[in-house]
Amino acid sequence: MKEKFVINGMSCAACASKVEKAVAKVEGVENVGVNLLAGSMTVAFNDNVDSKVIMDAVSKAGYAASVANVSQTSVKKNQPMIGDEHTSVKTRLTVSIVFLILLMYLAMGHMISLPLPSFLSGNENMLSNALLQFLLSLPIVFVNREYYSRGFNLLWKRSPNMDTLIALGSGAALTYGVFALFMMSYAYGHNDLHTAHKYAADLYFESAATILTLITVGKYIEARSKNKTANALTKLVGLAPKTATVVRDGKEITIPTEELTVGDTVIVLPGQSIPADGVVIEGNAAVDQSAITGESVPVDKSVGDEVIAATVNKNGYIKFTAKRVGNDTTFSEIIRLMDEAASSKAPIARLADKISGIFVPIVTGIAILSAIVWLILGKPFEYALYTAIAVLVISCPCALGLATPVAIMVGTGRAAANGILVKSAAALERLHKVDTVVMDKTGTITIGTPSVTDIVTTGINKNAFLRIAGSLERQSGHPLAEAVCRYTDGNAIVLYPVTQFTEIAGRGVSGTINNTAVIGGNAAFMRESGIDISTITESTKLYTSQGKTPLYFAENSRLLGAIFTADTIKPEAKESVAELKRMGLNVVMLTGDNNAAAEYVRSKLDIDKAIAEVLPQEKERHVRELVEQKHTVVMVGDGINDAPSLARADVGIAIGAGTDIAIEAADIVLMKSRLTDVVTAIKLSRSVIRNVKQNLFWAFIYNLIGIPLAAGVFTPIFGWQLSPVYAAAAMSLSSLFVVGNASRLYGFKPFRLKIKEIPQEIIPEENEIRKEETETMKKILKIEGMSCNHCKMAVEKALNALENVTAAVDLANKQAELTITGDVSEKLIVDTVNELGYEARF
Repeated sequence: MKEKFVINGMSCAACASKVEKAVAKVEGVENVGVNLLAGSMTVAFNDNVDSKVIMDAVSKAGYAASVANVSQTSVKKNQPMIGDEHTSVKTRLTVSIVFLILLMYLAMGHMISLPLPSFLSGNENMLSNALLQFLLSLPIVFVNREYYSRGFNLLWKRSPNMDTLIALGSGAALTYGVFALFMMSYAYGHNDLHTAHKYAADLYFESAATILTLITVGKYIEARSKNKTANALTKLVGLAPKTATVVRDGKEITIPTEELTVGDTVIVLPGQSIPADGVVIEGNAAVDQSAITGESVPVDKSVGDEVIAATVNKNGYIKFTAKRVGNDTTFSEIIRLMDEAASSKAPIARLADKISGIFVPIVTGIAILSAIVWLILGKPFEYALYTAIAVLVISCPCALGLATPVAIMVGTGRAAANGILVKSAAALERLHKVDTVVMDKTGTITIGTPSVTDIVTTGINKNAFLRIAGSLERQSGHPLAEAVCRYTDGNAIVLYPVTQFTEIAGRGVSGTINNTAVIGGNAAFMRESGIDISTITESTKLYTSQGKTPLYFAENSRLLGAIFTADTIKPEAKESVAELKRMGLNVVMLTGDNNAAAEYVRSKLDIDKAIAEVLPQEKERHVRELVEQKHTVVMVGDGINDAPSLARADVGIAIGAGTDIAIEAADIVLMKSRLTDVVTAIKLSRSVIRNVKQNLFWAFIYNLIGIPLAAGVFTPIFGWQLSPVYAAAAMSLSSLFVVGNASRLYGFKPFRLKIKEIPQEIIPEENEIRKEETETMKKILKIEGMSCNHCKMAVEKALNALENVTAAVDLANKQAELTITGDVSEKLIVDTVNELGYEARF
């Protein structure tokens, strides 16, 4: 099982490393990951391990742990704690800055000729001045006392961390200042002004105060970053409704969403949020799903459609049955995965952890060694102490600890904002290494549902043909029939009533339209019915070679034509594949379709390689072979029949939101179901890892240069010497640099198409060949309501204004004779006359 814990007391990468090692030693713990910035730990362990044992291990390491279940409720409960931490650090920083300004004025104001009150200036008031400096430093020490309590506590437990370095550095400066204060008092009592002057110049109270203040600046930067992430998660949780209207015992009642149960009948009115995942049983509504899927346009929902928690009913009324409630909803799963991704640790972070684990003891040794060396070389004790304090302060590994988690946190947040759900930091890191992109065809490269692509007729107007075909297929529930109906609906084709309808499984359909027998179906059905389809053989060969499926239609044993359907390519597929290839990636397509269909898609999209007629279980084998050939593979699929191959690949990307299998099998889920987001995910991964490497480079270089400089290595050669104050400033600036560099990721721009995305099913393929319909048709339109020549002229003018229509109106017979030379919808003609106030019909 896996459980998440909140860890209190961590302040640097060394802390995270110590906690991780302590928990890893617990018998039964399989995996542990500690996130410094999030202040959390995720532990995978077997059933024999109790959570209390893990928390005890953390306690023995010098920190405190508590269980944190990630859910909508727990995020709300944890938010005040994170907000309190941010407020606390801000208060400490404010107090520290105010008293530091006063302290620096007393300690260093005279260096720039700033005036001092008479009772604090002059030799006779040196002791009063020093005493006031000590008193001004005490509030700063008091508000930042946790550095001392944690630092010395961990030192006692032989687990020193960053707080230990701060406590030792500032504590030594403060202790020496108190010692100097006593020495000044002693010198004054013995009229030794020279000694009093000497110690007055080396009080170090301002150094101790400055160290604590600048360290708190770094802490404030961390707290702000953590608070920003927590706020983003809380805003997401805030999208969930607080109450739900349910039907119980025949009555509508309003209850808290926490009380919803599976099977409840839920009512959602316009403007309300949907409180659970479920299936619509009554009503229609346009639902805004942008929070979950990123779709900018509301999605129409009717009986039988699934609805998702935290989406909004924009208009309409729906009643649905709750299928998943509370923490089991898709929305809660997204929250959990976002939190896990932000809190997880990328492999690249292990390098920083390993170094941080041994960093503090080494730095402490360097500080002691530098003091000893300078004493041996004849420098006074004050100088040796000064050097040791500078080494301790500049070495605080804040930047090292922040380098990876802050970039990962920003990166996963940017991904989520663009509809890309990254399940772990490890997946985000692996993604930047991929050299091969393997894609499933159906539902990934293609839309996943058949659409009409081509129409061929034999001696009949296309609209008339579509009217017959659409009327017949409207009675069927077959996917190809639905494709035909979508096409006729999209082209406003007016349908006929059908009688004596019959459907023959695996063959086709038949019925009677206007007392005429009509059939539609595959080639085998046509042959069985004695229909000759050889007249369109050439067109059939052309379109079937492209993987398209023909539906033939006949009337009174005479072939009328054929409608060709195919699972059309997604509008963004071509540019997405081209961009992947520009990025230096090999693109491979796996499909269960025949070779002809696969080759057609491959050539159309310029995919490097297509492997056809592959069974679902064989897809995993092909992916495994690529991995064994030392390729780093990302598999892109729909997350259902592609689950084995998604799991086998180095990174699995599931296209499609809300399916359990997609979320479980894949490392990354594309909520918008768009291929462009595959490009965006890979580019974002490259940007994040590049940012992490920049951060780590800065953190290492900073310490490699800063420690020798503070230790005085360059003093004999160049005369360079770093004071504790400047060391503290440099340490804070290093943290600020790392956070600032990671914040540049907020400017990451997702990959977008250069052309406007157009629904593919109503736009023909580029190489689509359609038979031109040039024959002339004569039709009679009956018109009721005309009473004079003015009526006749108005109708005649309106009809003749229509493209491809010539009309002659007969007032006496209340009709119009129409000559139609192209594609004109009968509905358009009727509507044109009806808008004038008459009643028209064919």
